[in-house]
Parts: sequence; C-alpha cells; structure tokens
Amino acid sequence: MAPKGILGAFSTAMNLILEGKVKETVHNAFWDHLKEQLSATPPDFSCALELLKEIKEILLSLLLPRQNRLRIEIEEALDMDLLKQEAEHGALKVLSLSKYVLNTMALLCAPVRDEALQKLENITDPVWLLRGIFQVLGLMKMDMVNYTIQSLQPHLQEHSIQYERAKFQELLNKQPSLLNHTTKWLTQAAADLTMSPPTCPDTSDSSSVAGPSPSEAVNNPEPLSPTMVLCQGFLNLLLWDLENEEFPETLLMDRTRLQELKSQLHQLTIMASVLLVASSFSGSVLFGSPQFVDKLKRITKSLLEDFHSRPEEAIMTVSEQVSQEIHQSLKNMGLVALSSDNTASLMGQLQNIAKKENCVRSVIDQRIHLFLKCCLVLGVQRSLLDLPGGLTLIEAELAELGQKFVNLTHHNQQVFGPYYTEILKTLISPAQALETKVESV
Repeated sequence: MAPKGILGAFSTAMNLILEGKVKETVHNAFWDHLKEQLSATPPDFSCALELLKEIKEILLSLLLPRQNRLRIEIEEALDMDLLKQEAEHGALKVLSLSKYVLNTMALLCAPVRDEALQKLENITDPVWLLRGIFQVLGLMKMDMVNYTIQSLQPHLQEHSIQYERAKFQELLNKQPSLLNHTTKWLTQAAADLTMSPPTCPDTSDSSSVAGPSPSEAVNNPEPLSPTMVLCQGFLNLLLWDLENEEFPETLLMDRTRLQELKSQLHQLTIMASVLLVASSFSGSVLFGSPQFVDKLKRITKSLLEDFHSRPEEAIMTVSEQVSQEIHQSLKNMGLVALSSDNTASLMGQLQNIAKKENCVRSVIDQRIHLFLKCCLVLGVQRSLLDLPGGLTLIEAELAELGQKFVNLTHHNQQVFGPYYTEILKTLISPAQALETKVESV
C-alpha cells in the first residue's frame, strides 16, 4: 500500500489539475457564448456590455490621480448609458470600442507590455480581441500593484523602523538592563580595534584602481569612530557562537539570518580554498575557462553539504572528484595530465583544508572577512574592484554574501542607531571620535 503522504500529494495534484481544467472550460465556454451572441441576428450585446463595463473600471483603476483629462475621456467614450442605448438599437460597435480600449491601454501600459499590445492590433475578430485585451489588462493590473508596492516601500520601511524602535523602547522601559549585552559587545569591538588594528592581506595580484584601494582605505590607521566600532562588532558576530547567551539584545531578531550568513561564509571559505589549491596544479589554461570553474564550483558545493558534520569525509570526496575533473579536462584538451605524484599531492593539500588551522583556509577566511569589512565601509560594488588574491574565482558569490550582510547591518543601524550612539559615547573619547552619531553604512 502506498504511504498516506504520497496518496495525499497525488490527490492534491489531481485536484489542482481538475480545478485548472474546470476554470479553463468555463473560461472557454464564456467566450464561445459571447461569439454566439454577437453572431446572432439581431446581435445580443448583453455580455459585451458587461465586458465593456469591466474594462472601463479596470482602465480607470490604472489611472494616476493627475490623469484627469484621460479619466474624463474614458468616461465619455465608455458611457454605459449611451452604450446601452446603442445596443438596444443594434448599433453597438464592439470592434471600434475595442480598438479605442487598445489605444488607451497603450498610453497606460509599461514598456514591457508594448509587444503584447502590438500583436492585438492585427486582430479583427471582436471576440478574440476582447479576450486578448482582458489577458493584457490582467498583466497591467499586476504591473500597477508592483509599482504601488515599490512606491510605498520607503514609507513602509520607515514605518517598520519606527515601529521596531518603539517596541524595543517599551521593553527597555520595563527592563533598564536590556542593553547590557549590547554594551559588552560594542566594548569588545572597540577593544579589538585598539589592541590589534587589522592588517591588509597581500593584494598584489588583484586589479588596481586609481586612488587608494578599498582595503587600504579600510585599514588605514585612524582614530576610533562609532562607525568603525560598529563594523568591527558586526564582523565579530560572524565568528561568534550564535547560541551565546550574551548575544546582543539589539540583534536577537537577526540571529537566524546571521546564522545563515555565517554558514554561507564558511562554505565560501572552503570553496575558495579548494579552487585556489586546484588552480596551483592545473595552471591558467583550465582556470581561464569560466565553464570549467563553474563546474568545479558546482561539484564542490554539492559535496560540501555534509562538511559541518563530517568534514574529513566530505573533503575526501571533494579531493577525489576535483582531481579526477582536472585530470580528465587536461587530457581532453591534449595537455599533459597530472602525474601520480602531483595527483597525490593535490589530493593531500585538498584534504588538509578540512583542518581549521590549514594555512590556505586561514588566509582565505581572513581575506573574506576583510572584503566584508570593505563592504560595510565602502559598499559592495567598490569593494569588488579590489578583491584580495584568491577571491576572484568566487566574485559573484561574494557579491551576494556582501549585499546580504550590508542589508542586514544597514537596517539594524537604522532601527537601533540612537542606542548605539549613546553607548559609543561612553567608549570613545571626544578626542578620538570623528563622528557625533552612528551613521548607516
């Protein structure tokens, strides 16, 4: 007997298919009925009038408040009382009205709908034309919904910021010690910057740009500032045990997202380490091919899913697959394949990446953290201009990680910036501070 879960899923799928078939059948029956009405002698315009009334309502709903002239024009052209009189005398020009609707839609639609409207212009059958009009109007309604959401997004975001801050303040009023862990977190970040300023990894093989590089701009020794302390604090969270009971109160709602970012960072560290080691054995010919690099990425990513629980076994499988792929690709290109000694050395170096203290892995990890710091200070796009060595092969993945990290920290600073400012005033002396308040990076 089949499991209940499978039967339930099958039943649901069949119901959805049947529901879709029923809707399609009813839909087709309606248009067939409309065709019969218009083809009758004398024609019956009852369905056509209902359609024109609905079309008029949709067109009016798509207008912006300032489009008063067009609103008046639509009201006059699709005056339902007048159209009913024309229908009663058998003089309703459905095709002519449909063409008017089509021209009006062309004034209101987004450029992406131009092609669909152009196809409708050549239709002379009023039923098919009306059917096509309704299909495109449905798309235009969705376009308007999306436009409205985008327009409201800044206002919704500002409301969300104010709401979150107000709710946190209510909790703080009841629990004055609610910022203790946040204060400790920022205190540690300030101490980290004071005791051991970050150093810039060698970026000699990265592309050069005019002026100071992002890494130089980030690591240039400067007095402590609130923004730099916050950046260090956010970076420290990626090294924390996120189950720590002393987790900053202001970031509790972001703990899950931080865990996801931490996992993504870890995966990229291993992937970049694998690619760096592999490239040293296969040269620029193979790694000059984006297709080859993408294939190695896919192989590595799929095999690293169990790395957290079984690192040695996972990296063993990766080393076998990667060495085989390099060997076969060199052979297919007519190049000298890896010798048995080189293959053994490659696999050995790849397997060593499973160790946390592995040199390649440590350097890559430091460089990814430096990149993320650049993202917080300078933005993702500028940071990508000067990637440290070993990271260029994962540029797209780094851009995604960096943008997620920036988005999370930016929203957090917008909500809790006033609290951070007050805490940092006690940590940074006026002589050191370059800023009077926390700025969103």
